[in-house]
Amino acid sequence: MSDGLHDDELALDIDLVRRLVDGQCSEYAALPLTKLATSGSTNALFRLGDALLVRLPRQSGAGASIDKEARWVATMSARLPVAVPEVVVLGEPDRGYPERWSVVRWLDGELPRVWSPGGLPTRERALLAADLADVVQALRAINPPESAAVDESLRSYRGCALEVFDRQTRLNIETCRTLEGFDLDLDAALAMWTDALTLPSATDAGPHCWFHGDLVAENLLLRDGRLSAVLDFGGLGVGDPTVDLHGAWELFDAPARATFRARVGASDAEWLRGRAWALAISISALSYYWHTLPSRRRDRLAMARAVLDDNE
Repeated sequence: MSDGLHDDELALDIDLVRRLVDGQCSEYAALPLTKLATSGSTNALFRLGDALLVRLPRQSGAGASIDKEARWVATMSARLPVAVPEVVVLGEPDRGYPERWSVVRWLDGELPRVWSPGGLPTRERALLAADLADVVQALRAINPPESAAVDESLRSYRGCALEVFDRQTRLNIETCRTLEGFDLDLDAALAMWTDALTLPSATDAGPHCWFHGDLVAENLLLRDGRLSAVLDFGGLGVGDPTVDLHGAWELFDAPARATFRARVGASDAEWLRGRAWALAISISALSYYWHTLPSRRRDRLAMARAVLDDNE
């Protein structure tokens, strides 16, 4: 069974995944299958042989993100300076499992261990800041085709003005007040969020750009101290790309954030909107995963604290 991160968690175990793979990908039937020790909150992850990874949505309806990745990421991979997941099989609902799923190429690398004692060395943080900024810039430089404008799967609140997420953010803050052991200054968080709503917003007329939507440590891989891959394009969208700045408050100290900001070329208003997204997204995750996902709780607490400590 799945590990119960969501109230509507789909039943998923290795036997089901084996049947799905063997039934739809007979060429991989002889490959060993193992569940990864760490899976995502959106998709359960299973290693297939040495070179492949099976990704299965945990909730009903989440197969739409699998379709979206298969449709769009391959078209932009050559334009990005790092590797991205390559979909080799797009699986169909079967064996009682109701969602689309995928098999992708395995990408070697290590997650940036920003939470480990001492975190990343100063030089590696600076290199990661520059590398991640280059990914953001490369995404923004890819012109969305006309077909993207009518693809509803590419419309997300993370590509909209902050006001769109205002009511939910306030509800999330109130939920956090009820959590036992929660030690973040929520009054300061609410005040910062309220101030951010007065910032100039990106206009509805554009420019609308591609954005990843979740450029944080769990979706990045390093090799030899450099950013080598970006994972999980399930949040890919077209809109205001400011949200792609929010990981800076999880990944970087102040000097590395300055490097990242300068290389991206963020204006004052864009940077402060990015900081507000970091606050809102961290509070959202804390209110939802406080009891169920300790690693996510750790990472988003670090992000929220960095935001509240940041006086830029």
